[in-house]
Amino acid sequence: MFYSKKFKEFKNINHCFFSRNKGASKGIYKSLNCGSGSKDSKNNVKKNLSFVSKITGVKKKLLLMNQTHSNKVIVINNKNKKLKKFNSDAIITNIKGFALGVMTADCAPILLYDFKNEIIGCIHAGWRGAHSGIIENTIKKFKKLNKNNKIFACIGPCIGEKSYEVDLKFYKTFLLKSKKNSIYFKKVNRNKKKFNLRKYVNDKLLKLDIKVSHVNHDTFKDKDNFFSYRRSQKLKEIDYGRCISVISLTA
Repeated sequence: MFYSKKFKEFKNINHCFFSRNKGASKGIYKSLNCGSGSKDSKNNVKKNLSFVSKITGVKKKLLLMNQTHSNKVIVINNKNKKLKKFNSDAIITNIKGFALGVMTADCAPILLYDFKNEIIGCIHAGWRGAHSGIIENTIKKFKKLNKNNKIFACIGPCIGEKSYEVDLKFYKTFLLKSKKNSIYFKKVNRNKKKFNLRKYVNDKLLKLDIKVSHVNHDTFKDKDNFFSYRRSQKLKEIDYGRCISVISLTA
């Protein structure tokens, strides 16, 4: 389990970037696989999510997303809080006693806290979602709830630049958006680049006047602590587990 030093300063929120350890799953999912979309035993995933809820102090009030690398954000309120899953890649709420969770396996989990207005949020920021505006859309939702805010963000464990090799088509997708995006890439050879996802999402938050901290670990390299989609692909495994990152407003 990993924590933000900055978020630890706030006494009225709980948060955690969970590792892959201390769960019930076996084999390639060992052991805290929280991905219900994986091919893992549903019973084991359920046990793992119960463990997460217990550690977070919300019992069964853990709200999760059906993540599709979109730019869709949902505000959780008293009308929709009983839904089992939200079809989005970011969720925010000001309801106390509920935890918001985001699943990742190389993508960047971002936890958010508006200190002034007691609003929390989490974002699933892979390259597609970040490129298409998931971060900007989430901050807009925060400001729609209250314009006068002070938002802190923490970017959790994700794939590191040294581990994220991409082709020229990927590179050109970012350059079409803005030539300035070239700063997030390093040349490997004529056909390959390295992409810095962490810096890319970090800079988007900074441009939106968000204060940013990091729990900086490379999910691809650290196989003892994190699941990794890219690592599972490299090892030719049939599937992969998902880590969970959680934030809640204490009741």
